[in-house]
Amino acid sequence: MTSVDIWMYREATWNQIDLTGYSVEALDGPIGKIDQASSDVGLGFVVVDTGPWIFGKKVMLPAGVLRDIDADAQTVFVNRTKEQIRNAPEFDEGARHDTRYRDNLAGYYGVGGAGYRSYDD
Repeated sequence: MTSVDIWMYREATWNQIDLTGYSVEALDGPIGKIDQASSDVGLGFVVVDTGPWIFGKKVMLPAGVLRDIDADAQTVFVNRTKEQIRNAPEFDEGARHDTRYRDNLAGYYGVGGAGYRSYDD
């Protein structure tokens, strides 16, 4: 998977579904709910709210980490662990379309890099 592919949904029909409000299941259990989703071609992502505001945060998951969607159960399954998602950089609303920010996220999620680098680096 290239850094471009990670921003594309595995199935073309998935970008036609409003995923907002869907539950998110990591490889090892539930991790939160989708707060917002983008179906822009080549720029697809979901923003996951990982829990209560004191303990949780919002993280941006590239569309390519979604492995399945159960529309009947309103659940999205991702191919990352809860720990990987919890340790992801916090979602930056203002930078979501910025190339450096997206490249750093692609690196964090395992494409093109060894991990997340600060956006300010």
